[in-house]
Amino acid sequence: MGMTRIESKQVTIGRTPGELHTFLQDMNNFQQLLPKDRISDWKSDGRSCSFKVQGAATIGLELAGGEAPGLVRMKATDRSPFPFTLDVHLQQSDGGATRAWQVFEADLNPIIKMMVETPLRNLFDHIADRMVALHG
Repeated sequence: MGMTRIESKQVTIGRTPGELHTFLQDMNNFQQLLPKDRISDWKSDGRSCSFKVQGAATIGLELAGGEAPGLVRMKATDRSPFPFTLDVHLQQSDGGATRAWQVFEADLNPIIKMMVETPLRNLFDHIADRMVALHG
């Protein structure tokens, strides 16, 4: 078992890191970032959420700190099939914009890794695109 790291593409969003950090602190908002056609069974209580990813598994996420405004850390809840962390990096760029990307880390066995790596990479790239679409 080795650490699996999946990094999303980087996008530039026309909001400040602080605004995006605030948006991500409410897990109810996370639903707006997910691909509707590949997600089912959405549940959220504001601090945590869970959803089923087509072709992967049910993912449970909860807020787990990070340093405002540059980092939002989420981690797996016990609804997830394996423990992981998901960090959203929010870096100030020119003119009040933000460079954003996500880093997923989990200790996966090779078979699980082979199954989930592509669906998860696609999911994180979609989240990056949706942050741009929602916030310009």
